[in-house]
Amino acid sequence: MTQLLKLLSQRATLLRQAIRRAESKTAFPEGRLRISNDRGSTRYYHVSDGTAHEEDYIPKSNLSLAKELAQKDYNRTFLEMAGKELNRIERLIKQLSAESADTAYSNLNEHRRALITPYIYTDDKYAEEWLKMSYRPNPYKSEEKTRDTNRGDKVRSKSEAFIANILFDLGIPYLYEQALKLRNGKIYYPDFTLLKKNTRETIYLEHLGLLDDETYRKSNLLKLDEYRANGIYIGKNLLITYETLDSPLDINGIRRMLKEIFEV
Repeated sequence: MTQLLKLLSQRATLLRQAIRRAESKTAFPEGRLRISNDRGSTRYYHVSDGTAHEEDYIPKSNLSLAKELAQKDYNRTFLEMAGKELNRIERLIKQLSAESADTAYSNLNEHRRALITPYIYTDDKYAEEWLKMSYRPNPYKSEEKTRDTNRGDKVRSKSEAFIANILFDLGIPYLYEQALKLRNGKIYYPDFTLLKKNTRETIYLEHLGLLDDETYRKSNLLKLDEYRANGIYIGKNLLITYETLDSPLDINGIRRMLKEIFEV
């Protein structure tokens, strides 16, 4: 419901902006436009507003007049339709906000909510249950997970700890090195598996921290190829962060990226 209300609000904002632009255009010529098409030849006529409805042919040299008259007709129709749509959307937002079935759960106090399994999960409740899921972490050299995060778990590197802390600070649910089984049965362990709460999407984040190492670079390029073959695409459901000796981790840039993508 939250996502639906957000989409409706975005549409309402777009309509209000467009209506303001349309209302600001008032300097239109008198009369209206008539268009005829004879054997593939388009002709424009300026029809007067008088009772006689006299019309004058608009030559190509004065095409700007035809454009202004066409815009005038469109402007009038647009304002009428946009106003009606905006009124409907505003009424719907008000109604859905007041009568959403989600509030049967969210309006309860926390003690009562703790006793209930909701039929429709709020975004926060869904994230809470998502984080509780059991999963198989990466068994490879688990003793290397020595860096503490603000959430209280351990990761392998200082850069991964920075990323984990950004995720935690922004309220983005994450699982560290959760097993990901591809169609061919091969298993990878993405550095972070993220949940976009408002759409319930799973997004993976891989941090490429040793790009100066040729073997590491080739191995990760192969992994990215396999991800793509399994419907995991960079920029859609796969995010990449990286660093080299000459290009240190861009902490502020990563924060901006995550805030925009996860809308937090």
